[in-house]
Amino acid sequence: MDLQTTALFLIGIVLLIAGAEAIVRGASRLAAAFGISPLVIGLTIVAMGTSAPELAVSVQAALKGSADIALGNVVGSNIFNVLMILGLSAAIAPLVVNQQLIRLDVPLMVCISILTLFFAQDGRIGRREGAILILGLVAYTSFLIRMSVRESKEIQKEYEQEFGEKPKGSGQLISNLILVIVGLAMLMAGSRWLVAGAVAVAQSMGVSELIIALTVIAGGTSLPEVATSVMATLRGERDIAVGNAIGSCLFNILGILGFTAIVAPGGISVSTAALRFDIPVMIAVSIACLPIFFSGFRIARWEGILFLAYYVFYTSYLILDATDHDALPAFSSVMQAFVLPLTMITLGVLAWRSIPKRVEA
Repeated sequence: MDLQTTALFLIGIVLLIAGAEAIVRGASRLAAAFGISPLVIGLTIVAMGTSAPELAVSVQAALKGSADIALGNVVGSNIFNVLMILGLSAAIAPLVVNQQLIRLDVPLMVCISILTLFFAQDGRIGRREGAILILGLVAYTSFLIRMSVRESKEIQKEYEQEFGEKPKGSGQLISNLILVIVGLAMLMAGSRWLVAGAVAVAQSMGVSELIIALTVIAGGTSLPEVATSVMATLRGERDIAVGNAIGSCLFNILGILGFTAIVAPGGISVSTAALRFDIPVMIAVSIACLPIFFSGFRIARWEGILFLAYYVFYTSYLILDATDHDALPAFSSVMQAFVLPLTMITLGVLAWRSIPKRVEA
């Protein structure tokens, strides 16, 4: 790897960290200033901003006549958001889960994931389905804003204790908004340069382009979410960390998939493999959030590690399947016979134990 590539790789890491810090700092202060909860900020502004790479990739693919890439981009990013981002954030520090996520956002994520499978049954997601998804995004965002405004008084008191009184003039509001915008720009540039550097490293090591696409590129467009959620966790803004991951999943389907289906000539084609494996995995990952989120309204470290392990299993399966590796049958047998049943039992126990807590609450 030459000096220029190494420099871009290192600069990309620095920009990701600095951009995530700027977004979290600016977003949390905007939340305090406008009386909007950090969770809503994470579910909307931060989630949409950090999903910009996925949007750019999907729209560009649609305009070039390769709209089928958009579905894989969205599905893969959603799996990455839940298993990798939430898993990594919880492994760093246990995440307290806002009850709104359990009552509204995660069930909505499960429903629209199932709706995606329903729309794709004929092998295509057309413009009509895309318009339905976009309308869903508008309705969801409007609901969040209205709900947050109703709660603004309580939130304002809570955040005045942490950030001080609400800014009197518009100068601080503008500076915080600029901080968020600059942070997003740094995330975009940082993720692009980091991916380019990582691809160069993989190629120099003789790794095939297929493996690069399945690993480096797939996770590359989600690097802004990783950086933002991890930084939010480290700064104690855990509502933003969780809201960013779940909000990005919702925006990926409602916004990116919906907009791309409208832009793409003929809609988005859906492969048989996506119907049989990837979309069902996305649905299963969404459903898995419910019992884990129910367990004391927090994601414990061991639950985060479990999510991380499943992302490793998922990626390993993709690589083994794509390369037609001899170890694939044995790997699949172990997953079906031991790992999946044990996980289902664990999730069932978590859900059962959480019932008394919810009844008492």
